[in-house]
Amino acid sequence: MIHYSKKLFTALGLFVSVISVVKAQATYPIVDTGVNAFYSNTAIITAPTKAQPFYGQDATYTGNQPSYTDNNDGTITDHVTGLVWEKNMGTKITFEEAFVKAKNSNLGEHTDWRVPTIKELYSLILFTGKVKGATTIDMFIDTEYFNQPLGNTSIGEREIDAQTWSATEYVGKTMRKDATVFGVNFVDGRIKGYPKYKPRTGDKNTMYFRMVRGNTAYGKNNFIDNGDGTISDYATGLMWQKADDGKGRDWETSLNYAENLELANYNDWRLPNAKALQSIVDYSRSPQTTNSPAINPIFDTTEINDPKGKSGQYPYFWTSTTHLDGRNPSASAAYIAFGEGQGEMRGTLMDVHGAGCQRSDPKSGNKNNFPQFFGPQGDVRYVYNFVRCVRIIE
Repeated sequence: MIHYSKKLFTALGLFVSVISVVKAQATYPIVDTGVNAFYSNTAIITAPTKAQPFYGQDATYTGNQPSYTDNNDGTITDHVTGLVWEKNMGTKITFEEAFVKAKNSNLGEHTDWRVPTIKELYSLILFTGKVKGATTIDMFIDTEYFNQPLGNTSIGEREIDAQTWSATEYVGKTMRKDATVFGVNFVDGRIKGYPKYKPRTGDKNTMYFRMVRGNTAYGKNNFIDNGDGTISDYATGLMWQKADDGKGRDWETSLNYAENLELANYNDWRLPNAKALQSIVDYSRSPQTTNSPAINPIFDTTEINDPKGKSGQYPYFWTSTTHLDGRNPSASAAYIAFGEGQGEMRGTLMDVHGAGCQRSDPKSGNKNNFPQFFGPQGDVRYVYNFVRCVRIIE
C-alpha cells in the first residue's frame, strides 16, 4: 500500500482550489453566432459528417445560445453576458455626445450606463443576417429585441449606413491619417473603423450608439500560457493554439487542418467562429503603434509582407463562420484582421479599416490570383488566410 503524507494532500488541495478559482472566473462568455445552416464553398449543404469536407464549420458546434429579456422599460437583459442594453438607439450623434448621453441617462431607472467597448458590442451580432452589397435582407442582430434602423436613403445614404459605434478608438490611424473609432455594422455584419471626423469637412461624424450597463469585466481576457504550445483564457473558457503554423489556406483546407490538429495531447481542436476569434483581439495594439499584431504578445503570430512587398504586416485569420453577402451569399467566410485592415485606394495601399476589423473573403480561388483588391475601399483579399485553432477548456 502506498502512503501519502498529509502535507502532500494539503498541497494538492490548495493547487486544485487555485485552479478552481481561476476556472470560476468565466466573466467573458461568448454568445453563439446563431448559425445552424451548413455551407460548402458555393451552396447550402446538409450537415457533413466528420469524414466529409466542410465538417467543423460554425454550425457543427453549438455554443451559448442568445437569451434575452425585454424589461419593458426600454432595456434588454442579455442572460449570457450579464449585460443590459438600450433597446432603441435614437438618432445618430457624435462620439462625444454619446458619452454625455450615457453619463446623464437614467433609462430603466439606472444611472450606470456607458458606451460599450467593441467586444461588448460584438456580443450582439448574429451571423444569421444576410446582405447583398448595400441592400439589407436580414439584420445581423435580433430585431425581436433590438431596434436597428437602416441608413436614410432619402438623403443619399445607403441602407448599410447605419453603423453602431463603440467606445473603442483605434490606436492607429485609417485612410489618410484619420482618427478612427471601431463600430459594428449590424446591417452588413462587419467590424470596421470609422472616421471620427468627416474627411471632406472636418466636422464631427455622427453614428448610432447603443448604451450598455452591467458586467464591467466583459471583454477582458485572463490568459495563461500552459507551456505546451497552448494558451488558456479563463475569462472565456477557451484554449488557443499559441502559434499559427505560418501557412495560408483556403477555407475548406483550414477547417480540415483544425479538425485534425493534435496539440498538447488534445485532439478536439476546431476552427473558431467569428465571435470566439474576435475575443482574443487586443485593441490596444496595432502594427502602426506597437509594431505588432492586434493580439496579446503571449501569442506568436507570423509576420508577412503586404501586397506591395512591405514587411511589418500580419495575416488575416479565418473563422468557421460563413458571411452571407454578395451575389452568392454562401461563397464568403468571415475573418479577423490581426494586422492592418488594408485596402488600395487610387493606387495607394493603406489601412482602411483598422487592425482588429472583421470582414470576409471568398472561401476559395486560384492562389496565384491573390491578393486582390475589392470594393469601394479596395479591400485586400488574400483568400489563403491563416489559422489559430481553439478548443473548450474542460
